[in-house]
Amino acid sequence: MRLGIIDYDMGNLHSVAKALAHLGVQAEVIQEISDEYDGLILPGVGAFDPAMRQLQQRHLITPIRRWITQNKPFLGICLGLQLLFTASEEGQEPGLGIIPGVVRQIEPLPGYPIPHMGWNQLQFTQPACPLWRNLPPEAWVYFVHSYHGVPAAPEIIAATVSYGSHTLTAALAQGNCFATQFHPEKSGSVGLSILKNWLTVCRSGLAVM
Repeated sequence: MRLGIIDYDMGNLHSVAKALAHLGVQAEVIQEISDEYDGLILPGVGAFDPAMRQLQQRHLITPIRRWITQNKPFLGICLGLQLLFTASEEGQEPGLGIIPGVVRQIEPLPGYPIPHMGWNQLQFTQPACPLWRNLPPEAWVYFVHSYHGVPAAPEIIAATVSYGSHTLTAALAQGNCFATQFHPEKSGSVGLSILKNWLTVCRSGLAVM
């Protein structure tokens, strides 16, 4: 199995690669997308506009869109989730437009600082999503974000997280396109289980409907 981690100078590439290596998979850090891969990961740490500019400069936007529209296994992580949206309040650049909707700033609440950073519990809104297979209810994962995705079609939200009175998107699933706002590579045994479940999708070529 061949996996590609997309390098656009905005990602936590090595921590993701290290987590996959722990699961026995040596992923390749890539700057070009090939049909020879069984799955692609778009990680990301940073701001929306610089990330979209990097993808544009590296001629990666069209290949990423084509990959996802062909229903091939894909995983966006953190900023990699937000870039899938049409637009973001963080910047002016258009997003990839895979997920209709807008990335919005988390509104501050007393006692709940921004960014939302640290461990928090998932609420599964798609319990049958392959990523959640064999996970405990309300599993703990690690977040670092100041913005959250608001899809036009809420049924593609696979999990949410509560932050004060806010209910925020924690993960998306649509076909073989998955994305997590949290960092599975920093989420201990639960995060490794999520990555392992995604690898199962890559191995089987499972078309999730």
